[in-house]
This record gives sequence, structure tokens and C-alpha cells, in this order.
Amino acid sequence: KRSPDPDVRMAQSEAAVQQYLDKHKVQALVEDAINDAVKQQADDPALHMARYLERAAGKVRITKVHARMILDSRGNPTVECDVTTSKGMYRAAVPSGASTGIYEAMELRDGVKEEYMGKGVSQAVANVNGVIGPALIGLDPTQQKEIDELMVQRLDGTKNEWGWCKKKLGANAILAASLAVCKAGADATGVPLYEHIARLAGNPTDKFFLPVPAFNVINGGSHAGNKLAMQEFMILPVGATSFAEALRMGTEVYHTLKAVIKAKYGQDATNVGDEGGFAPNIQDNAEGLELLTQAIKQAGFEGRLQIGMDVAASEFFTKGAEQPYDLNFKNSPNDGSAKLTPAALGELYAKFASDFAVCSIEDPFDQDDWQAYAELTAKMGDKVQIVGDDLLVTNPMRVAKAIELKACNALLLKVNQIGTVSESIEAVAMAKKAGWGVMTSHRSGETEDSFIADLAVGLGTGQIKTGAPC
Repeated sequence: KRSPDPDVRMAQSEAAVQQYLDKHKVQALVEDAINDAVKQQADDPALHMARYLERAAGKVRITKVHARMILDSRGNPTVECDVTTSKGMYRAAVPSGASTGIYEAMELRDGVKEEYMGKGVSQAVANVNGVIGPALIGLDPTQQKEIDELMVQRLDGTKNEWGWCKKKLGANAILAASLAVCKAGADATGVPLYEHIARLAGNPTDKFFLPVPAFNVINGGSHAGNKLAMQEFMILPVGATSFAEALRMGTEVYHTLKAVIKAKYGQDATNVGDEGGFAPNIQDNAEGLELLTQAIKQAGFEGRLQIGMDVAASEFFTKGAEQPYDLNFKNSPNDGSAKLTPAALGELYAKFASDFAVCSIEDPFDQDDWQAYAELTAKMGDKVQIVGDDLLVTNPMRVAKAIELKACNALLLKVNQIGTVSESIEAVAMAKKAGWGVMTSHRSGETEDSFIADLAVGLGTGQIKTGAPC
């Protein structure tokens, strides 16, 4: 019963407040926050205390998951996913490639030719909203591995000879949720996304570094409508002293290259491919390297930029042929004069590395040509980075086989090849343990999601390729 006496009411109110403080140990929590701020000598005590108290609060839980279809940079449908927690909403989008390895985790496309040329993703979206989403409600987003395993092993459950293939729900559905959960987990722990990824990987968090960017400045292969067989010709500013300087060097060479191509082949030769690199109608791959060498020198960076190549050799490989690699595969009629054996193609790479400043060669052979990979790595691996993309598809089981066979010495990291953040982290850990390099990579069908920038920093990959500077 409420007392009519104001003094009594005040005493009752004070007692209720004290009871509440005692029950929830509020004073002790605040004192701990103050002590931690003093101990850490925080520049902003109030902000430090706020974050301390936030971490001390109840566990953050997933409250809603919703997916939708969006278009990627090539105008094809892909999956975007929002994961909502008690702290906020976190959005992620899935990229897709034009040149894809046959061992990649399986995207789920509708296959209805009358809609988006058969590339619709309405079923993948439905799988997020109807299967994955309900299963994630109430879960802690900081438990990335457990959530990824739930989606892959229990909700999907499909396997092939190389592990979990994600055929039932679709790798694009699973990855959309995995990426969004990772962002939610970072905010739940009160750290930047790159630091959260580092913690998930068990990496040190006291120091981070930015990767060397690889700029794809000449496009060929499946990324361009020219006659060039090899897919990407990149520049790597290895002599830069900072990321800012590397960015400037890459951009200046890119614009210089445009002028070089225009002067030699005309204005229409400066059209660009899927990833923003120029696509001059040349056929000789050495000519592409000559153009880069000229642009680097003309821009004033000779000796400070090196050249990388993504050959994407599976695109011009014919299984069972005596000379299975056809550098004239985009031309019709084709007289067969540009067909090569694995050994002859290996000799061509050796000549490229001898004649030009080539430091990295990606996918030099077909995704099943393990022997050719191993022979090239034994021959050139001490001087040139041999990168497995279609060969490895960011799959821990294929990485393990490549390590055993000494098939390459670097991993190309593409999260959508394997389908979850956790499996990507596992593949990188294996590669690093073997002494390999790691290059984080985008896809030719990209979105506005910048997740891979944090991934490269959090996992300390040291290299990243994201197309041309434009």
C-alpha cells in the first residue's frame, strides 16, 4: 500500500532502486567498466566503458533472416541476405563467376530459360527464407563455425567426392547467410569485421596489414570478346611502400596503358571486359605482356610493378586430345596450329617469366591436370607464384591433395567457390601451414558487398585482386 507520507514514499523508492541494483549487480558492472578503462588507459573512457558494458550484456541472438534477388555487375541474378539480431540488421550479397571450375560448390539456378536466361535464383532465395532462416532464429551469430556446419551438414547434407557440395539448398543461398552472419557476429563482439574474421581464424589481432592489390588491366578468355586466350593480365605494385601508393601506381599504369593501346590499335581497342580491363583484339599473349611492360615503363614504375597472369587454362582445354591446350579456341575456323601439349605450354610460361617481369601465374593448366601443375611448380615455383584457382576451388580436400602432390604454391581464395566463411578459413589455414601464398579474389559477377576486403585483412592473405581500377 502506498504511503501518504512523501518521506516514506521516497524511502520506499530508494529501497526499490537499491534492490534492483543489487539484483542485477549494476554497481559492480559499472565499477568493472571504470576499472577496465583505467587499466587500458582509454583515450575515450565513456566509449570504452560503453563497449565494455555492451560485451557484458546478454548474448545477441538472430531474430530474422530474409533473402531477395538482386543483379550482379554482369546483370545476372544473385542472392542478397539480411540477418537481423537484437543489435541491428546486417546485409551480404553473393558474387558469381563467368569462368567457373567444375569442382566449385554448386550454385542453385532456376533453369527457366524464359526468365533471366535460366539464371534466376528464386529457389535459392526461397531456401534462405523457408529453410535456412527459420533454423537460424535464436542462434548466436558469433558462433560462425557451428552455424555454417548447421547449414551445410544438417540443412543441406549433400556430398560428392570432394566433400559438402551444397547441391540441395545451393551454395549461393548458404553463402549469403554465412556472410551476413559473419557481419552480425562482428558487431555482436564489438570489433571491426576484419578483426572478427581474424579471431575466427585464430590469428593475432594486435597488428593488421593491407594486401598488395593485383589490378586486372587486360582482359581475355571468357571475360572479353577479343581473340586473346588467356584470361587476365594483371599488374602488382610490389614496390609500393603503402596501399595508398600501390593504388596510385596501379591507377596511373592503367591510364597509361589505355593511351598505349589507343595509340597502337585505335580508340575502339580501349573497350573493356567484364572486370574493367582493356580488351584489345589481339591474339598473341606475349603481345599483352609487351603492352603492360611498355605502360609500366612509360608510367615511370619500371622495377616497382610486376606482372601476374590468370590463364584460366581449363577454358581452352580439350580432354583426351594429344595437344589439349588450344590458344586459338575463340576463333572460327580454327586450323589447330595453336594447340599445345602440357610440356609445350609449360615452356611458354617459362619464356614469359624469362622475357617479362612475371611473378604470378594462376590456373596454368586444366583443373584435373595435376601432373602438369606439379612439373611446372617444380620447375618455376622458386621464382614464380603458381596459383591454384579452378584446381583448388577453395576446397580443403583439394588443397590437401595439392599440398601432397606439390602441385602449386599459392591458393586463390574465393568464398563462393566453397560456400561458407568457415570452410574458406580452413582452406587458408592449410595453405599457410604449407608455406603457400594466398590471394583473395573477387568474381567477374560482383556486387557492392566489400566483404572480401575485410577477409583479406583478417586472414592476412597479403594479396587481393578485385579487377581493374575503374
